[in-house]
Amino acid sequence: MAVAPMDEDSYPEPMMARPSSNAALWRVVILSLAFVAVAVAFSLMGEAASPETIVLFLGILSVIGVFSLFALAAGLFRFVGGSEKRTLARAIVDSLPYGAVVTDRDGKIFYANAQYSDLSKSVSKGVPVGVPRLFASQPEASEAVYRLSRAARDGRAIVEDVRISRGKSAAQWFRIGARSLPDYDGASGKSVIWTVEDITRDRDAQENFYVELQKAIDYLDHAPAGFFSANARGRIQYINSTLADWLGYDLAAFEAGDLDLGEIVQGDGAGLLMGGGQDGAVRTEVIDLDLVRHDGTNLPVRLLHRAARLAEGELGETRTLVLDRSRGIEGEEALRAAEVRFSRFFNHTPIAIAALDGAGKVVRTNAPFTRIFGLTSGERGIEGLNVASLIDPESREKLAMALVDAKAHRSEIAPVDATIPGEKPRSVRMFISGVEQGGESDEAAILYALDMTEQRQLEEQFAQGMKMQAVGQLAGGVAHDFNNVLTAIIGFSDLLLLKHKPSDPSFGDIMSIKQSANRAAGLVRQLLAFSRRQTLRPQVLEVPQHIDDLTVLLKRLIGEHVTLDVEHGRDVWPIRADLVQLEQVIINLAVNARDAMPDGGQITLRTRNVEQAEAETFTYPGFVPADFVLIEVGDTGTGMTQEVMEKIFEPFFSTKELGKGTGLGLSMVYGIIKQTGGYIYPESEVGKGTTFRLLLPRHIPVEKEEAVKAVAAPVKDLTGNERILLVEDEESVRMFSARALSTTGYEVFEAGSGEEALEVLEEIEGKVDLIISDVVMPEMDGPTLLTHVRKLYPELKVIFVSGYAEESVRQGLEDDRSVEFLPKPYTLDQINSKVKEVLSGSPAAGED
Repeated sequence: MAVAPMDEDSYPEPMMARPSSNAALWRVVILSLAFVAVAVAFSLMGEAASPETIVLFLGILSVIGVFSLFALAAGLFRFVGGSEKRTLARAIVDSLPYGAVVTDRDGKIFYANAQYSDLSKSVSKGVPVGVPRLFASQPEASEAVYRLSRAARDGRAIVEDVRISRGKSAAQWFRIGARSLPDYDGASGKSVIWTVEDITRDRDAQENFYVELQKAIDYLDHAPAGFFSANARGRIQYINSTLADWLGYDLAAFEAGDLDLGEIVQGDGAGLLMGGGQDGAVRTEVIDLDLVRHDGTNLPVRLLHRAARLAEGELGETRTLVLDRSRGIEGEEALRAAEVRFSRFFNHTPIAIAALDGAGKVVRTNAPFTRIFGLTSGERGIEGLNVASLIDPESREKLAMALVDAKAHRSEIAPVDATIPGEKPRSVRMFISGVEQGGESDEAAILYALDMTEQRQLEEQFAQGMKMQAVGQLAGGVAHDFNNVLTAIIGFSDLLLLKHKPSDPSFGDIMSIKQSANRAAGLVRQLLAFSRRQTLRPQVLEVPQHIDDLTVLLKRLIGEHVTLDVEHGRDVWPIRADLVQLEQVIINLAVNARDAMPDGGQITLRTRNVEQAEAETFTYPGFVPADFVLIEVGDTGTGMTQEVMEKIFEPFFSTKELGKGTGLGLSMVYGIIKQTGGYIYPESEVGKGTTFRLLLPRHIPVEKEEAVKAVAAPVKDLTGNERILLVEDEESVRMFSARALSTTGYEVFEAGSGEEALEVLEEIEGKVDLIISDVVMPEMDGPTLLTHVRKLYPELKVIFVSGYAEESVRQGLEDDRSVEFLPKPYTLDQINSKVKEVLSGSPAAGED
């Protein structure tokens, strides 16, 4: 250990301070020089002064000198040094209850108080020594003294506690400190004050305190009852060893806040423990319920629970004593055991139960009450809470009337249906019954509440589904009948156009009729899309590629004030869908987004993969997780309210001005996505915009899957001489179709129903090359007719025509792919082209 060398010969006597200073010495020298100067002056002027004068003056000086010597010896006066002027500072240092010594940075002592001198007696025989030498013989203090010496030389302040062994006696503790002092002129300090304090008694008291505290903790940890404490957020801050053993937790690994009340209290009991009264008073409740062990099993317990709210209403830390009730109870405790069992059942029932006073305030509750009425957070006290404040204002009057009936002990009280407001409103049905008041009980009624939220949601979904199904059936039926009318209008228009040249004055009128019919056909397709009965041509699609091809059209549709941003994920999976219909969906959503941003904004198209693991995290109603391709169409427009979002897919519902929309756009989108096997979910916030999320099933190609065939080139020669049986119950459609086929050279036989068609076949002995039949007909429909025809003429070619989707038509055909399909409404050119393709063996339109 490096310690500054000490010069003991320069040390003063063992007293408080040195008797003089350098300043006093200089004063004596100056006075002596003054006397010498006077003597020299007299010697120089000896000739001028008389001997008597000189002798007289020298005599006076001699008398003064002798008098001064006697006065100094007698203590009548003395030379006062600078250190003597600081008697107040010395008095303060001398009165300190611990040793203090002032040295320079090299350890040379300037001053030591009486306490420090007493400490030095055992080392230096009464002469003060520096702190390093004072503890030089104590190995335990060597490191601390070294650090102190280094800090003193560097001018740093430091404090160290040092333990000194005393053999068989108790150890002794010293607190040693060192810090720099400023010089007398105020410059940076070069002196160091050392302090040495005996803190043995304080250390002993502190150690005794820790020992007693450890004993108290040990008593609590191994008490025959469990104990835990939780904070206002329900996080457990302390759990004793007994309860940790009961629950199967490792107490050594427990940290404050690791466990939540909900992890050890079964069901809704955690919310019951987070209650507390309304007035801040401290009360102890007795609660019987089950705790949950670490392995998931139940532990029946009785809780002596204390919770109080602070003055500002915040819940303070709770204290809970836990008694194990799992052991059997005999004899006098049988009644108590029954009470415990009832209390456990009471707190674990799924029905909320509360005892109310005459004003409708809670007296006591069970655990589910806190969950159903949204009180599990502990932000509000339960006891004394008015139940009416928890429900919607519209239902409070009904509840008040039910309480009046309960206090009047009416036998039949109508239940009260109410809504509990909140971020996620809940629906409850409350039953009220009166009780007989007696003794100290202030209970006036019992409230039973059932959580009806899920049932109400199912009822609403069922009602909405029934309404949508009814509208869909109506739309499909109307569309089917309307398709027949449109087929006749478009067909006869085509026949008229064959007889009128473009220069004919009637040509323009006929074209206007056909164009109007085509527009009506588009409206019918929207109705069919909504009812999911339209004809789809599914094919394997690479979504990003087709969306990129569509961006040019989209930018032209949305205008200059709206920007379009397209973002694609990596390696987006293929899907199987109708390309035309998918493009129609995206166009429709983009146009709607444009209309929601009258002052301009941004539309964002995103595509990416959604794996099943991610899909399982979605909480959309009716959603079944799988691998999907996600298409998002988002805007920065006005957004929609929740009420509007619940109706946007309904047919003919529109938020646009009258005359600016049919209200079928989003219903058509919904029908196409559903018919494709996907899902569509809107997410919107008023003032921030809307995002439609389309989830389309991932298509996994099978081995040797054929690529999508190219659309066959239009057949130029549409004439023929084959024999065709036309079966159609709608006379106008049958007349047009027969004339269209006869015009191109075919021999056409007509039938108005399936039974009539069989009769015609029998008359002509089945000598026909093709049957064209409607699907939906009275008495005998198209599939039933096909069954009879296949028994007699298995190789006969058949074309079905219908306004419904091809998929719905083929469901009853038992995978008979030889049957071709022609959707209604069709034109003159379409029916002739289809017939020519089927008879000539070219690719059918159904496989395009």
